[in-house]
Amino acid sequence: MNSLSLEQKLAQYHEFFAIEHQFSVNIMPIDITEASSFDQFTAGIPIPFRLATDMSEIDQSALRSLQNLGSNASQLVSFLNQQSQKIDLLIGYILSQQDEVQHRYQGLEFGGGGIKFISNKAFNTGQFLEVKVFLLKNNCAVYCYGEVIAVESTNDLFIHKVTFHFIREEDREVLVRTSLLQQSKQLQKLAKIRNQENK
Repeated sequence: MNSLSLEQKLAQYHEFFAIEHQFSVNIMPIDITEASSFDQFTAGIPIPFRLATDMSEIDQSALRSLQNLGSNASQLVSFLNQQSQKIDLLIGYILSQQDEVQHRYQGLEFGGGGIKFISNKAFNTGQFLEVKVFLLKNNCAVYCYGEVIAVESTNDLFIHKVTFHFIREEDREVLVRTSLLQQSKQLQKLAKIRNQENK
């Protein structure tokens, strides 16, 4: 088991860049014994989540290979992007079937260290959770175990900060890449607004 103090877990959460972004997340409390073995955790990862991460890894690998081809690769890149979009649509549909309405909450922030979500009921600090993160517009979905490390109340709602207890490194990398991509999109949007205001 993870014997870190609450302060160390909060520091662990903040080790990674996190971005404010609204997304869907499924949260289910789990027993502490379920969170005691990483092997048990990995064996229980639903196949669609494994598939989503594997597809993301393959895409990244293919892009690196194509960069070595130089300017002659533009038509090939265009064709492969179209094929990738078809697969993304299919994976997105399969993953959407994993999003259970009865366990759905509103995510507020995500990054490589954890997530924040809001709910109308409070989970306890130290509570272990099964977490399914759905960032389907970014072709990203991650299954992990988390631990509630902070709860803040506001207007009869509760904001929870959750650090990752068990997460595969490849899934953490996908979340980090997605958070940076989302930040880039937000910065582009801000730049566009500023340009329109300056005209």
